[in-house]
Amino acid sequence: MPQAIRLKDHEKDSRLIRKRAIVGAAVVLLMTSILVARMYYLQVVQFEHHTTLAENNRIHVQPIPPSRGLIYDRNGVIIADNRPSFSLTLTRERAGDWPRVLDEVVSVLELGSEERALFEKRVRQGRRPFEPVPVLFELSEEQIARIAINQFRLPGVEVVAQLVRHYPLGDHFAHSVGYVGRINDKELKKLDPVAYSGTHHIGKTGIERFYEDELHGQVGYEEVETNARGRVLRVLKRTDPTPGKDIILSLDVRLQEAAENALAGRRGAVVAIQPQTGEVLAMVSQPSFDPNPFVTGIGFKAYADLRDSIDRPLFNRVLRGLYPPGSTIKPMVAVAGLDAGVVTPQTRVFDPGFYQLPNHSHKYRNWNRTGDGWVDMDLAIARSNDTYFYSMAHKMGVDRMHDYMSRFGLGQRVALDMFEETGGLMPSREWKRARLRQPWYPGETLILGIGQGYMQTTPLQLAQATVLMATRGKWIRPHLAKSIGDDPVLNTNPPPDIVLRDPAFWDHGIKGMESVMHGARGTARKVGDASLYRIAGKSGTAQVVAIKQGEKYDRDKVAERHRDHALFVAFAPAENPQIAVSVMVENGESGSGVAAPVVKQVLDAWLLDEKTGQLKAEYAPQAAATGTAP
Repeated sequence: MPQAIRLKDHEKDSRLIRKRAIVGAAVVLLMTSILVARMYYLQVVQFEHHTTLAENNRIHVQPIPPSRGLIYDRNGVIIADNRPSFSLTLTRERAGDWPRVLDEVVSVLELGSEERALFEKRVRQGRRPFEPVPVLFELSEEQIARIAINQFRLPGVEVVAQLVRHYPLGDHFAHSVGYVGRINDKELKKLDPVAYSGTHHIGKTGIERFYEDELHGQVGYEEVETNARGRVLRVLKRTDPTPGKDIILSLDVRLQEAAENALAGRRGAVVAIQPQTGEVLAMVSQPSFDPNPFVTGIGFKAYADLRDSIDRPLFNRVLRGLYPPGSTIKPMVAVAGLDAGVVTPQTRVFDPGFYQLPNHSHKYRNWNRTGDGWVDMDLAIARSNDTYFYSMAHKMGVDRMHDYMSRFGLGQRVALDMFEETGGLMPSREWKRARLRQPWYPGETLILGIGQGYMQTTPLQLAQATVLMATRGKWIRPHLAKSIGDDPVLNTNPPPDIVLRDPAFWDHGIKGMESVMHGARGTARKVGDASLYRIAGKSGTAQVVAIKQGEKYDRDKVAERHRDHALFVAFAPAENPQIAVSVMVENGESGSGVAAPVVKQVLDAWLLDEKTGQLKAEYAPQAAATGTAP
């Protein structure tokens, strides 16, 4: 049968359409309400928040690093300054794929793989977000032009003008002034992130490190308007930084050069101190190095050459070099023996060329194997007689020796502002028991009396001990800085002065030192006789390798670097001390023959008039007598 045809129900369709329209309108109204509510929330409720975000995207606060304080010598000669330089910086957040950008930089500037590795190392070092990192310093005009032409290939890369530390005198003051270098990850964690915003260098060694806070200054800021690519459009507000304080050192450039010339290329150290003030006039460690490459980042090969050199140019011999003082401490030992009451100036000892402890067969040799006969204190110092000082050391004992020599600054840090200084070693019973788990033997006391054995000192400590002889026990810590800004450097927290039972004991020690230079049997009389003023000095020889009992030192059988070190200490004029000098020449063998002439040249450079060659009037003995000496 045919199927019934269904008639269309228009009323039902109309109701369905109306329902759908109502539902659609409700949905549209709901969505519109949500949109309006969201817009109200964003534009009204959170207006200030989003306005601030938008403003921050347009306006940035950029740090302005302060210019580092300058460093001068005592006469105003600049030793460390700031030189304008164009640097290439990269901001990782704006560079995107920054390794690719570095590849582009290397390609554009036609650099090698070593530079590429150095760039990446610098970028990877810790830094603050959106802070530009310098990757290349001292750009040439050609390099600047290449970067400008290829700027579209180098997002996040900019050429900026910066002040870069520069040392115009090169290697002359590398070990005293030191140098600055890039802030590393370890330093970044310790530094104040606000104070060092925008600063990429910090003092690494020497004066640059010790006075970092004074040299650095205070950071400034500027608010700048930028476009969407981060380019600065204009400066809205600026707060200028406060530059670091300038430092005037006590060092004298002319005397420094004279000391270097006196060493004549030999490995060694020279320290010159003004006794009345503790000001270090010269501080030489040879060989030295040029600190300028360390500022902008020294290459791997160049650093390896310095680090691995057998002559150790990076090693500060003045502050870190440890050497037996040898006979240079005999005047101090003599003063100690007088004060301890174990000898008098007239005490005589017979020297057959050796010394023996009671009931012992071992012979402790004098350097003069034939002996000097009967020797008193003056002759013992003049001749550097070991037998006399063996006898005195035995009478004093190690405990009193340790106490007196420590009062002279041996075995401890003596400087006021030298960061790298090591303390050396003044041995004692307690030290040997703790270190070697052995008792102290009487023979070791004898060796200690002539500055050998376990004792280790730096050239600076020997210079300070010589100053204490010149000032008769007045303690003033040696220092490199003369003034910081407008403020003089004060002698803070010095050790107690050396006070003897009888001040005349100093005279006997100094008289012996004068006899070394001017006595008929003095070991350095050839140097002293050529002088226009009286010098108080003492030679010393420090063994590098031990010699067996009964054997004699033969230089031809010893490798050059195993030969004895030559030492000499002195102050002058003896009646009116104006300068004290300590010299150590590595493997120089003879203190009187090699180190003493170096001391003499340094003394002459400071005391004699350049034009006339005569002793300066203010340093003459009569000036001291009338109280007119500076």
